[in-house]
Amino acid sequence: MNSSGMSDPSVTACLERLRAGEPGALDRLLPLVYDQMRVLARAQLRREDVGSTLGATALVHEAYVRLAEREHLAPKDRSHFFAMASQSMRRVLIDHARARKRIKRGLGAVPVSLDEVDSMLTVEAADELAALDEALTRLEQVNARAAQVVERRFFGGLTLEETAESLGVSLKTVQRDWLLARAWLRREVAGDSSLDGVA
Repeated sequence: MNSSGMSDPSVTACLERLRAGEPGALDRLLPLVYDQMRVLARAQLRREDVGSTLGATALVHEAYVRLAEREHLAPKDRSHFFAMASQSMRRVLIDHARARKRIKRGLGAVPVSLDEVDSMLTVEAADELAALDEALTRLEQVNARAAQVVERRFFGGLTLEETAESLGVSLKTVQRDWLLARAWLRREVAGDSSLDGVA
């Protein structure tokens, strides 16, 4: 992730306004973090073999809309905001993958606004993404923090250090959770190698 975006004092000021519930704070924040959000989106789309510049743009915009729809958005810091953004992207991709699976099964289409991804997301990638999400949801029941580590590393593109900072735990704790979670998820999603792309 672009470290300059993570340390920009303008971003910090916007996050403070966002925490305070100031109207329009998220709108002012988006241009400052847009490039970093596109990096997150491109990384996620590459992992799902659906990547393109237009796909990343659509994913960022859809994730932003979902963030804006939240009743109260109060990220503690920059890392926490990007974790929230990555979670929003995850939900967009999962919803889209499930819609693709419904179409495959002949159950009809569910309207989604991520049109660019539709033409690139293969049925196989949709199946894999949905399976990973289901496994991650099960992991949340077993070890919530480990699931948060995976979400922030895999979907958010955060480094181990940024993940530790955003969760308020030690780097060693995150490293341990990351190793355990990856092994657990591989067992749950047999043959899935998508987590191998995140060191």
